[in-house]
Amino acid sequence: MNTGAVTLTARDAADAVRRRGEPTRALAGQDERIAAACRDMAVRFRRGGRLLTFGNGAATADAAHLAVEFVHPVIVGKRALPALSLVGDPATLTGIARRRGFDDIFAAQLRTQADRDDIAVGISADGACTNVARALTEAAGRGLLTVALVGGDGTGAVVATPGLDHLLVVRSTDPAIVKELHVTIYHVLWELAHVFLEQTEDRRAGAGR
Repeated sequence: MNTGAVTLTARDAADAVRRRGEPTRALAGQDERIAAACRDMAVRFRRGGRLLTFGNGAATADAAHLAVEFVHPVIVGKRALPALSLVGDPATLTGIARRRGFDDIFAAQLRTQADRDDIAVGISADGACTNVARALTEAAGRGLLTVALVGGDGTGAVVATPGLDHLLVVRSTDPAIVKELHVTIYHVLWELAHVFLEQTEDRRAGAGR
C-alpha cells in the first residue's frame, strides 16, 4: 500500500514538472522581448522615472513583490530604484471603486500620480482584466512606458491595449504556472534593468577619462 502511494506521488510530481516545461521553453523564446523591455525601463529610470505596478487577486501580491524588488533590493550593493504598487492602499482602492467603479481603480491613480517618464507594469494571469487594460491605456496615453505580463493564449483586453510597448506572455492556462513564470519574468526585469543602467554608467565613465 505504501509503495503504491509513493509511486503515485512520484508520477504526479513528474507530470507537474513536465507541464511547466513547454511554457518555460516558450518564455525563453521571448528573450529579445524581455531584453528590450529591460533596456527601455533602464532608460526611464535614468530620466528619473518610477515603476508603477498593478494587478488583481493573486497578481496584487506580484505587483507588490515587483515594486519592493526595486525599492529594497535583496542583493547587497544593488541600488534602490523608485517603485510604487498601486494595490497597497485599501482606502484608495475602495474609494475609487465606490465612486468610479472597479474598472477604474488603477487608471484613476495614474491620472493623479503618474509622470510621463514613469513605467507602468500591469499583471494579468489570463490577460482579460479590464481594470489592468484601462490603466495601461491611460498610461500609454500619458507617455509612460507600458509593460504587460499576461498568461493564457495571448488574447484578451490587456493584450489589445492601444499603444502597449511590451507584451510578455506565459503560454499556459494553468494559473499556478502563469504565476510562477510571472515571478521569473519580473525577477529578470529587475536584474537586467540594473545591467543596462550599469553598462550605461560604465560607458559614460570611460568617455570621461
